[in-house]
Amino acid sequence: MMTVIFRVILVIVSILTMAFMMRKIRQAKVQIEAALFWVIMALILVVFSLFPAVADACAHLLGIYSTPNFLFLFMIFLLIVKVFGMTLQMSQMESRQKELVQRIALDQKDREELELKIQRFLEKAESAGEDGREVTGTKKAGRKQESGRPGSRHDAAPERILGGHSSGIWLGGSFGVLALGLWHMTDVRAGVLETGDRFLYGWYGGLMVFAVLVLAAVGYLFLVRRDYGLARIFPAAAMGIGLMYMVVLPPLSAPDEVSHYISAYQLSSRLMGRTARAEDERVFIRAQDVFIEDLTGVMDYETVENGGKTAVVLGQKLEEGTYRTIKERGLGGTGEEGTVMSYQMPVRTTPMAYVPQAMGIALARMLGLGGLGLLFLGRLFNLMFFTAMGCLTIRRMPFGKEVAAGAALLPMTLHLAASFSYDVMIIALSGYFSAVCLDLAYKAERVEVRDVAVLALVMAVMGPCKMVYGVIAGFCLLIPVRKFGGWGKWSLSAASVLGAFAAAMAVVNHRTVSLYTQADQGYVAWAGETGYTFGQLLHSPLLVLKMCYNTLAWQGEQLYSGMIGGALGNMDAVLNTPYAVILGLTAILVMLALRKPGESIFIQWKGRLWIWFLCLVCLGALMFSMLLAWTPVSSNVINGVQGRYLLPLLPMFLLSLKNDKVVRTDWDDRGLLFAMAAMDIYVVLRLFSLVCLRV
Repeated sequence: MMTVIFRVILVIVSILTMAFMMRKIRQAKVQIEAALFWVIMALILVVFSLFPAVADACAHLLGIYSTPNFLFLFMIFLLIVKVFGMTLQMSQMESRQKELVQRIALDQKDREELELKIQRFLEKAESAGEDGREVTGTKKAGRKQESGRPGSRHDAAPERILGGHSSGIWLGGSFGVLALGLWHMTDVRAGVLETGDRFLYGWYGGLMVFAVLVLAAVGYLFLVRRDYGLARIFPAAAMGIGLMYMVVLPPLSAPDEVSHYISAYQLSSRLMGRTARAEDERVFIRAQDVFIEDLTGVMDYETVENGGKTAVVLGQKLEEGTYRTIKERGLGGTGEEGTVMSYQMPVRTTPMAYVPQAMGIALARMLGLGGLGLLFLGRLFNLMFFTAMGCLTIRRMPFGKEVAAGAALLPMTLHLAASFSYDVMIIALSGYFSAVCLDLAYKAERVEVRDVAVLALVMAVMGPCKMVYGVIAGFCLLIPVRKFGGWGKWSLSAASVLGAFAAAMAVVNHRTVSLYTQADQGYVAWAGETGYTFGQLLHSPLLVLKMCYNTLAWQGEQLYSGMIGGALGNMDAVLNTPYAVILGLTAILVMLALRKPGESIFIQWKGRLWIWFLCLVCLGALMFSMLLAWTPVSSNVINGVQGRYLLPLLPMFLLSLKNDKVVRTDWDDRGLLFAMAAMDIYVVLRLFSLVCLRV
């Protein structure tokens, strides 16, 4: 336990340390890399001082009796790590110094030999004075040219200016997020005073420590290590921020996540060689996992069939009690044996959409983890898959890498990536499909067989998830026919991609397609009302256009904000991203898409028109499918259309905005991406405080 005086001393010393380091940075007397260690250490001490429960918990876990002793041991450990790093750095500097001395000696020897040769040449050409002057002029010009080479000492000033600008963004963003996080501590305190759950102090303190570390690491990678490409930086940003979303928005809190969870559970049983489901298609689960979909224990199979009761599913309505349940149950197993049937029905789609989640669930079951451990591990594997595919997408993109990274770092994207949702598969594969098409259209010299195989495989996996995204196959038409080697090979490649999509649809979705296209009367189960039929909509185009117009006119803003992250959780309007942050994220995406001075325009006006047409067709297909399957005839708008459905189209649409008319002359891409990461982290801290208030 830390006394108040000790905590005050820690805060004062930490603030003085940060102020001193910032002053030295402004005076250019210390490098940013060297100051980073001391700033982070000071921030950690501030957090430990303001949230002593975090330090107490760490001391208890390590078996240390006194919390101040833990702090001293922690600081000694950090200093030892710092000394070790300085030792390595000094060793590397000594090696580089030796190499530099050897290079200088060799250069001096070459210069002496060159001067000797020039002197001999001048002696031979003494009679031709004019020629001698030309040679001398050439020598001087060569020296001037050498002194003005790129990478010489004259280029150091712009680098120093850029470094100062980056350090301002870095420190400003970090302290801004820390200040806002401390402000929302008042909300956490209000929730604790209402419920008495003091563990929330420790959780929020730990979340803030992790947020500071992630923001510091992301800032270092984006703003300091400019030799690192985005493909190397993106995994750290996506995993670090994604883990925060995964914890703050607990399992089954994402849209339709309980259905995706049970579908992944079914696939995990198949992977483990066990019976996955019964004859009525209900999935077998472990008896100790029943609480996940029935927290209050009111359900039984007779009431499920009769529809008499409604179960309380973990995370469906996210409130402070959800965190309490997670703390009380923990990640370990209960030891309860046996299997039972789930109350939830799996999604009828391709099992490939749930491979990452199922692998995580299978591993948790083999390790003997409980229901919560199973949920978090399944989510973690889905996040890892999204991160890996995002890295491959950025690496494959011939241009616009920053746009792809920005779209992947939106709050809604990260929330879905850290859940069981199969939207992760759609977003990840559509992004990679677009990257391959752009690479083949504007960078590769010719299309190889393996490229066609990749495109066909992606369409075969992604298409059955939501068939309307088959429109994305039209991006292949951006690739010139000559790169295929003629119309014959182009036709064969097109048939392969479309054939893979059609075959997957026939195998996976033929029952669903037949159900909607051959129905004589529509019925919307959630509303208990009559719906539209496929034939009715096909013969009423004006009705379809009117419904689409009404939806865009009345719910367009909701679709836009929902795409960014306007309603997180299970479409919870309270757990939202502040509108100011939504506007800021939108501005960053647009700025990332704009042309920079000296940047080439690859997508010409014909390509832009084609991309806009495909986006419009895909949006129309989304609305038509929701009008058919989710909208009762009494509604004036199309129900079920959500902004997150537009995320697969977002990167290509943003890239099509790049033009010669509007040029961005300020703010580099890395600074913008760091600002986006800071906004994401602020949203996470705010979400935690909002959940604590829902008692």
